[in-house]
Amino acid sequence: MGEFSNQTMSKATERVDERLAAWLKQQRVFFVATAPLAEGGHVNCSPKGGDSFRILDPLTVAYLDLTGSGAETIAHLRENGRIVIMFCALDGPPMIARLHGRGEVVTPGHDDFVSLMVHFPPNPGTRAIIRVRITRVSESCGYGVPFFDHRGERESLDKWAQAQGAAKLEDYRQAKNARSIDGLPALDKS
Repeated sequence: MGEFSNQTMSKATERVDERLAAWLKQQRVFFVATAPLAEGGHVNCSPKGGDSFRILDPLTVAYLDLTGSGAETIAHLRENGRIVIMFCALDGPPMIARLHGRGEVVTPGHDDFVSLMVHFPPNPGTRAIIRVRITRVSESCGYGVPFFDHRGERESLDKWAQAQGAAKLEDYRQAKNARSIDGLPALDKS
């Protein structure tokens, strides 16, 4: 079996160890997937990037949730809490890591928002922090993931949020982020 014979194809644990933490910190993109409870509801998968992911402890991670065109993740987490965050190596040795857990939406009015926000750089588009209590960590080979070269971060979202200002961002969130595409409540009026 060539290169497969000396490598583990997959393993699962209950926490992020130091080795995995170091690898996660090097990744430039991750994907977040959630789903509503309704059988006919839409599954959501969103790409994330920039300096937006943090490991708070071996059982807890968090990421900045920036203003966007929808609020599926927020709505699904408020309904049922289920979430998986997936990282895959786009350069270097192949690997995929999935962090399964229970997510919580921490908005600016939440008691923990300020203490969590100190872990992240300021961003005018921040609408929440998603905190995830990990229940399962799995790693797999990633042999099928192609190489991609990182050319840099996109500045479009940050520039857009900065140009909107706080009042227009709040109006936008109320118009576009109050409910999921399936009608689940997402962001409350601040």
